[in-house]
Amino acid sequence: MRRREFILGIGLIGAALAGSLAAHAQQADRIRRIGMLSNMSSADSQGREEAATFTEALKVHGWISGGNLQIDYRWGAGDGERYRTYAAELVAQAPDVVLAVGGTAVGALQRVTRDIPIVFVGTSDPVNRGLVASLSRPGGNTTGFTIFEYSICGKWLELLKQIAPRMMRAAVIRDPSEFSGVAEFAAIQAIAPSLGVELSPIDPRDSGAMERAVRDFAHQSNSGLVVTESGASIKDRDRIIALAAQQRLPAVYASRYFATAGGLISYGPDDLEQYRRAAGYVDRILKGEKPADLPVQAPTKYELVINLKTAKAISFAVPASVLSRADEVIE
Repeated sequence: MRRREFILGIGLIGAALAGSLAAHAQQADRIRRIGMLSNMSSADSQGREEAATFTEALKVHGWISGGNLQIDYRWGAGDGERYRTYAAELVAQAPDVVLAVGGTAVGALQRVTRDIPIVFVGTSDPVNRGLVASLSRPGGNTTGFTIFEYSICGKWLELLKQIAPRMMRAAVIRDPSEFSGVAEFAAIQAIAPSLGVELSPIDPRDSGAMERAVRDFAHQSNSGLVVTESGASIKDRDRIIALAAQQRLPAVYASRYFATAGGLISYGPDDLEQYRRAAGYVDRILKGEKPADLPVQAPTKYELVINLKTAKAISFAVPASVLSRADEVIE
């Protein structure tokens, strides 16, 4: 009896081990699912490049789209209703992780889930926006990579004053309906008196009204333009860049892709690097780590990009002192 009981026990242990190994193998072979809620449109070349960069970076960690990974894309294009609709759609698909581009996308996702992990990029001041508890210990289901600190916004005006020393007035295109739009303008406003510059805020949400306001502003001499980071300015960037060129306004932008699209100067973080770093966090979460334990990280480098082709087109001479500091010069 003892021998039979011993053999039966060994059999039961073996069956349990086999079942455990089979379950582990099944889990390892399971196709993982990621959602991506972008702040751009599917037709936007920059949005497609960002998505491609993220997908390629995941490959480095062994996650292959169409292989052991499925990625579902949604494109908010700066539209609040789309964010709400697409956030609900993505969460309904029960993804393992969602990549959120921009604070509005993060907020929309958090309203429909507090369980599914969210990794964000392109988001400013996530603590004061209530998206995370703190940068070092974000808590909850959300972590990611900030786009910049608001102190950089004052540097946009400083840079504009450096390239156009006689400038006395600056129009600031910013969206007051966005959390970041108010804070960005406040940071610029704080430094304006020391530079002797008078500011004129312009709301980009109504493109027709925005265009008329810029044209009216440009009639004044010694003027410049600051274009802050917002969903509306990103969506309408080609119009804004063309308008600045038509009015021969020296202009500074928050992101490199404005300069590569024809803007005069940009100063901001490497936009694509955020997606590479986010892929690393997604990998760690897929392997079992929690967003609550992954600190929110800031950019590691800011880039100054100057488009000399645009400078020549508007007959504007960029000072050599500024050119010498550029990380990239487009000719």
